[in-house]
Amino acid sequence: MSAFYNGIVKENRELIHMAQEIFKRTEKKYLLSAQQYRAFLAALEPFAKRDRYFESDIMSLYYDTADYRLIRASIEKPVFKEKIRLRSYGVPRSADDVFLEIKRKYKGVVYKRRSVMPLLRAAGFSETAQDTQIEKEHSRCFDFYEGLAPRMLITYKRHAYTALSDPELRITFDSELLFRDYDLRLEKGIYGRNLLPHGERIMEIKIAGAMPLWLAGLLDELKIYPASYSKYGTAYLTLLSEKALGLNKITA
Repeated sequence: MSAFYNGIVKENRELIHMAQEIFKRTEKKYLLSAQQYRAFLAALEPFAKRDRYFESDIMSLYYDTADYRLIRASIEKPVFKEKIRLRSYGVPRSADDVFLEIKRKYKGVVYKRRSVMPLLRAAGFSETAQDTQIEKEHSRCFDFYEGLAPRMLITYKRHAYTALSDPELRITFDSELLFRDYDLRLEKGIYGRNLLPHGERIMEIKIAGAMPLWLAGLLDELKIYPASYSKYGTAYLTLLSEKALGLNKITA
């Protein structure tokens, strides 16, 4: 009886954990000039507040094949695409928790599945036993994509807001985007080359349902329109251009 009970408890804990680590939402991106950013932020004040995680330094280590199969497919804008990355908030130490994520997009809807684990374990994830269903799904990606390994590290500073009328609606502003395709370890810190012109921001609106009228009105009034922008894609295309000029050794 005790063994049976323990099994049920373990299963329920895993289901709860999965519910917290699975996300489904729509994400809209916008490229803002410094002037648009200031104007939008001022107009946003009556409708939103600072998120509990208002300011953070985000580090994303993207995994890909040796021929960059995932990002090449993503750039072609297919109906379905996915990215695999290791993310931390701030520069982690070996015992700090990081997030191993699969980010999929299908017909404009984003599905994200992630596992939390210490950096030391994440670094050798493909060679360790997996405990949860999501970890096993991550492991299948490593089996499916031959040669999957860290290929690009992108960092940026994020400011996040939450709508007063809907806590599920988040608006984030990313700046100070840096990238590098060497020294691909999160614990090596935040440095690299710039991806965005000075003063520009990437704004993302993350919402589970329809966009509220007040937000649509602000965007229309300030003439802010959706933009197709991928941080990893932009970094990859930058390196690809440099390769064409003989400035970089990226394989593509």
